[in-house]
Amino acid sequence: MAVRAEQNGVRRAGMDALTVLVLGVMAGAFISFGAIFATTVSAGAGALPYGVGRLLTGVVFASGLIMVVVAGAELFTGNNLIVMAWASGKVRTQSMLTNWLVVFIGNCVGALGTAALMFFTAQYTFGGGAVGLSALVTANSKAALDFVPALTLGIMCNALVCIAVWMCFSARTTVDRVVIIIPPIAAFVAAGFEHSIANVYFIPMGLFIKAGAPDSFWKAVGRTASDFPELTWGNFLGNLLPVTIGNIIGGSVMIAAVYWFVYLRKASTQVISD
Repeated sequence: MAVRAEQNGVRRAGMDALTVLVLGVMAGAFISFGAIFATTVSAGAGALPYGVGRLLTGVVFASGLIMVVVAGAELFTGNNLIVMAWASGKVRTQSMLTNWLVVFIGNCVGALGTAALMFFTAQYTFGGGAVGLSALVTANSKAALDFVPALTLGIMCNALVCIAVWMCFSARTTVDRVVIIIPPIAAFVAAGFEHSIANVYFIPMGLFIKAGAPDSFWKAVGRTASDFPELTWGNFLGNLLPVTIGNIIGGSVMIAAVYWFVYLRKASTQVISD
């Protein structure tokens, strides 16, 4: 598994920027599809016990990472595992950071574009507005997080995301990968951890609804835009920064660096000077 992860990191870091960007856009859209699924399923789930509702939401959200892994795409949080190849001296620092930057930009484009497209579908009005209300509540709660909770929730999140990707290196079949991915992803969603790319869908989707939903929607849900005061573009950026930093720490340090230290440090003989 460690050798496969290292080789995978070398391959990803060696891809040309345009290919990485396009695959990054795809991954942003795939994670957004999982978020759409989760938002729809969680609509009206208040009738269920809290934990049960969160578990159900997490299980369906896992479809996003399944699409990324099986269909093939570049996801910023998963690519934090490139640190294993970097630590072995097989990937330059510049190549790793460039990959992360291009993938992050592509992911954001894909997620924001999907959020904009979903707003124009008016799918948020389904279920008597329950889907849109779920999106608003989710976005408002994320935007309200202070820096330290957002940072630490981001750390915990990407530790689980990278564990899911890591375990996929042991898979032999597509079914193996699907089964392996679901538990860690369901765990991070159920626990309320923060994923930077998912939030690039969740929070803007709430912002689009808050700014552009018709009066009929607000009447149907019995709320007004003022009921979501934390939902601002400034708070979106204030969430994205600590969550992204936390994701990098969780994936690069807690998973990639630890597994490199355990399995690959003694085998690392080739060093690339920066």
